Amino acid sequence: MKLMERVRATLLVKRYSLRTEKTYCYWIRFSFHFYEVRQPALMTNSDSNPLHANIHLV
Repeated sequence: MKLMERVRATLLVKRYSLRTEKTYCYWIRFSFHFYEVRQPALMTNSDSNPLHANIHLV
């Protein structure tokens, strides 16, 4: 199963609303594009700081 399918399945099991599912999936896709689709397992803590700094500006 792909990541987004697993996310949707998990949110369905937890009975999250459709709007919440769409929002979570949007932020996951946004972070993929922000980090140029690098694998999360290969990232360090310092790699996530630019995204968090960007989110606070929005």
